[in-house]
Amino acid sequence: MAKVRQDAWSHEDDLLLAETVLRHIREGSTQLNAFEEVGDKLNRTSAACGFRWNAEVRQRYQSAIELAKRQRKEKKRAMAKQSQKWKKPAISLSSDIDSGTGSENPPVITIDTVIHFLKELKKEYQVSNQSKTTLEQFQKENETLKQKISELEKELKVKEKELTTMREDYQTFIQIMERARKMTVFEDHGTMKAPTFRMDKNGNLEQVANSTN
Repeated sequence: MAKVRQDAWSHEDDLLLAETVLRHIREGSTQLNAFEEVGDKLNRTSAACGFRWNAEVRQRYQSAIELAKRQRKEKKRAMAKQSQKWKKPAISLSSDIDSGTGSENPPVITIDTVIHFLKELKKEYQVSNQSKTTLEQFQKENETLKQKISELEKELKVKEKELTTMREDYQTFIQIMERARKMTVFEDHGTMKAPTFRMDKNGNLEQVANSTN
């Protein structure tokens, strides 16, 4: 069944992710193995776990990561010392074999071990690159949105300026019309008599025509 979980990460999810990654670091394993383990437990992809670790969780556990790395080094150092104890001169080893008291053979690094390590390293590198690519896409989208917002703000300022100009032009037009009306009334004053009205038999008002001299 494909992993399609899309809900947000909870505090418990982040804690599980951090504890698993730190354990894998201490044990000398890869972060990819940790991401896959957490993904199986939370029904998420290893890529999603890797992105969450690199983008949000990792920065909160820097000191714990350094401690886990030191513990890993100490473990490797102890294993190296133990490996040195296993290595004995050929004569002594032969004597031990002959006497039946020889120790177990130390672990041998084979070509298969190297190939497996390189494959795991490649997977971890791919997950890291995927997380980096996703983060870069988010940053580009953010920059695009900022640019669009800036353009819209500029357009809004232009529209506001045009609206202000239209209002001023309208007020000027109203003032001109008002002055023209007053001039017309002033010129006609005295040359035109006020209209006269009378009431007809039906009670309606009708204008009486002015008689000319």
